Amino acid sequence: MERLYRRRIPPHSILTNDLAREMVEVSRDLHRRVGVLVDRAGRIEAVAVGDARRLKVPRQPSAPAGRMRFCTLRFISTRFSDEPLEPEELAPLALHRLDALATVAVGKAGQAGAVRVAHLLPAASGPPGSEPQTKPEVPRVPRGAVMPIRVSRSVVRERAEDLISNGERYRLFPPRPASRVDDDFLELIGALEEEFDRHMARTRVAGKVGRAILLHVTVGNRAAAEASIEELAELAASSDLQVVERVVQRRSSFDARTLMGSGKLQDLIIHALRLGAEFIVVDQNLTHAQGRAIAEATDLKVIDRTQLILDIFARRARTHEGKIQVELAQLKYLLPRLMSRGDSGLSRLEGGIGGRGPGEQKLEVDRRRVRDRISRLEKSLAEERRRREQRRSRRRERAVPVISLVGYTNAGKSTLLNLLTGSDVLVEKKMFATLDPTSRRLRLPRDREVVINDTVGFIRDLPPDLLAAFRATLEEIEDSDLIVHLVDASHSGRAAQIEAVTRILDELEYGEIPKLLVFTKIDRLAPEELDDLRAAHGPDVRFLSAMSGAGIQEFLAVVDARLPEHARADLPPEAISVLPPA
Repeated sequence: MERLYRRRIPPHSILTNDLAREMVEVSRDLHRRVGVLVDRAGRIEAVAVGDARRLKVPRQPSAPAGRMRFCTLRFISTRFSDEPLEPEELAPLALHRLDALATVAVGKAGQAGAVRVAHLLPAASGPPGSEPQTKPEVPRVPRGAVMPIRVSRSVVRERAEDLISNGERYRLFPPRPASRVDDDFLELIGALEEEFDRHMARTRVAGKVGRAILLHVTVGNRAAAEASIEELAELAASSDLQVVERVVQRRSSFDARTLMGSGKLQDLIIHALRLGAEFIVVDQNLTHAQGRAIAEATDLKVIDRTQLILDIFARRARTHEGKIQVELAQLKYLLPRLMSRGDSGLSRLEGGIGGRGPGEQKLEVDRRRVRDRISRLEKSLAEERRRREQRRSRRRERAVPVISLVGYTNAGKSTLLNLLTGSDVLVEKKMFATLDPTSRRLRLPRDREVVINDTVGFIRDLPPDLLAAFRATLEEIEDSDLIVHLVDASHSGRAAQIEAVTRILDELEYGEIPKLLVFTKIDRLAPEELDDLRAAHGPDVRFLSAMSGAGIQEFLAVVDARLPEHARADLPPEAISVLPPA
């Protein structure tokens, strides 16, 4: 086995007859499978030993960033049968991003038998909604067709396209003696990389920072799961991710280790590589153990729903207070996940001069620093809360009515605020476009000035740490005389959105404040749909469109009538908090 490390393979060859014979001899003497990892220069990087049936590929670094899609290593192993390669034997091609995989059968007499070679193929389909791509007509090549030596890259591409169009995951070469495995390996892998890059280029969307597969695992209704993953797609778009696939898995119960099950995880990783995806976004909150298990199985970036929302909040926060709140939520999410993963960086010890014992583990130092930072951020947030309370107390002294716009994210709160007050608060068709609260003055029809607050949008299953961090911001709602609950009338899941917002208001103990339910974006509804909506919700609900102006005057009149009779003093600028646009 030590001699295997000294073997060299010509760069253009997948393997040599001498290497195959020597590996078979070692397997025969040990009665175990053996394998070698070979780089593109033909050097043996690692030798692995398994048992008579199984052989694990040694873990190697992932593919370099950029154009390269493979780890520049191929795996050659022995096996005690000459049967076709099984899916679990082919899986390492994607799991380890191998250039190729080759197996050498150990004959009954101990001689080198047939060699089977396989490599990965890119996925045939693009992201959901993409247009089908046309390709030139090429002769159909049977599965496992042999590639001639030093074949041109155009021929490689055409034959790969033919297999891809048939939905194949792998290209399997027919079994051959080791002496007849004469394919030009460098030409083959070069053409394969070009094929992967070409498939990625034709589905890439400008302005997106990464390609992602979305996953929702459910034990309940599939329709609800489809609606949930649709919302996850909107969150991904707000984080500048390009969604290339949506996967809904229905199970009888969640897998405690990987959430989706090891088989589904392996299948998902393979599909992600074929689609050129860098992210797997899970529409559930992963436990510490699940996140660790998935991270050990793949080099892809796996993020859960909370991480995605925190990333969006970090991108959108503009004010000092908003940034504090986001960082605080991120650190509280990170703290319990600071677990040792076996790397040397987290196992170093720190000791002080004159101290006894090995000192403090770096992991504990990291945790202590995070706790200290959390403590400082909470003090800063408390100071911001005191300043807000002072501003609110001045409003109360002047008996200034306060209206708060609340609602699901992307319900149209900022658009309505801009229309009513002539402001220029950022309006964008993205979730959580507004994070920092904005207060403006508004003159109602009865010549009365009020303060109107635009608040951060709500979302179902809002992470508790995030809700706790933004409680200081949401305290603006506490002094409201009226909460205007805005609902996107054109959204198919509006009933679930109303329920989610109501639940969050109850959790914040704002359920007793008077509320006015208002449906927005009615310009997107057909007349009969609007009539049905009016009939379903009764006379106490209002309907408007901030884009067309429909229903605005009626809305203002109702708001004016529902407000208590405060004193009608002029509202000085210092009585409100005018924050810069988010």
